[in-house]
Amino acid sequence: MTQSPATPLPSPKRRRRLREAAGLTQAQVADRVGVSRETVRSWESGRTTPHGREREAYAELLAEQEDEHASRRDPETVPAHAGPGTPVQRSQLALVPAGADAPPSTDPGGPTETAPSTPSPSAPDRADAPAGTGPDAPQETQPRPRTQPLTPTQAFDMLYEFCAPALVRQTYLLTGRRELARESVERAFQLAWQRWPEVAVDRDPAGWVRATAYEYALSPWHRLRPRFRHPEPPPADATDRALLAAILRLPPVHRRTLVLYDGVGLDLPDTAAETEASTPATANRLLHAREAVAARMPELSAPEELHRRLAALAGSERLHAPGPTAVRTGSERRARSWTRAAIAVTTLLVSATALTLATAPDHYEPPLSPGTTVRGVPPRAAPGTLSEDELDLRSKLRSETENGPGRLVPEGR
Repeated sequence: MTQSPATPLPSPKRRRRLREAAGLTQAQVADRVGVSRETVRSWESGRTTPHGREREAYAELLAEQEDEHASRRDPETVPAHAGPGTPVQRSQLALVPAGADAPPSTDPGGPTETAPSTPSPSAPDRADAPAGTGPDAPQETQPRPRTQPLTPTQAFDMLYEFCAPALVRQTYLLTGRRELARESVERAFQLAWQRWPEVAVDRDPAGWVRATAYEYALSPWHRLRPRFRHPEPPPADATDRALLAAILRLPPVHRRTLVLYDGVGLDLPDTAAETEASTPATANRLLHAREAVAARMPELSAPEELHRRLAALAGSERLHAPGPTAVRTGSERRARSWTRAAIAVTTLLVSATALTLATAPDHYEPPLSPGTTVRGVPPRAAPGTLSEDELDLRSKLRSETENGPGRLVPEGR
């Protein structure tokens, strides 16, 4: 008898995100699955994993929440056919660069690339089209575009060209430093290229890179670097300077929450998952951040106006990221440097261990016992004139044979 494979489950972080997106509490999920609230909490934290019927019920519940979340989730890209009258979502202003259609898929096995020179079969040129290729022709006679799987390099370059320009502007809002924003994005994509097998199969590769860039940009160790001790020139516009100053006065977690929700356009559960906080805590951070900004700039009390001004501030600076080839080359060069350094340190440790083994004693050597003090020995006299007793002793010793007597007998006094 063969055992059926276990039902696949999302990651623990994804489980909590789906539950919060559906507006369910841990107690409600526990009632539907038939377990305790502490069990659901351990499942979402990753400490334990469900088994048996509980696993099947939990996986079915998560699948329903996944379908509901995907059906009501707002699109994050501007359609290619969007005209002046097409409504634009909040996330389209800051996340998607100009001219982009949709975020690319980075799975090497799934995405396909269509040759740009292949004509569209649905709209042929009637003047030049040969017979049998019009819209009324049979379906099997129409040419189909040739597809080929993307290589890892092509997938990485597509992800970089799509996300890097907007991500530099986002990190500039977090730090207020142009050079640090470019460095953060470059370092994030270098790490993504080093871990590309992991990033390529991630549900949200752009979110993975964005979270890495934000973590690097908000690191407190940058204040110890000499190049970042002095502030950079502020924006030219006075209103932009006031808005940037208000944002930089916020705590880092509030600043990140404000940029993700009002700048990038993520919903509240996704913002909470990316900042590794609960949804109520993220909502409180967002409210405090908006209140702090509105206290300095009352005209930004409306969220729509704040989003528009954040997008305008991010787009006012000419921030350019390096090319994807330079990022990949720098990542490979950095990986080689760290590998050589690790090999050098390992070689040094092995050499020191070998030298220690070669010079260390291979058998037991008993320690020498400490000396004891001998009493009754007269102290050694200082050099000078010999006394009469010493002169008599010297004469006696000289008068003896060369080897001395066979046995010395002490003389009585």
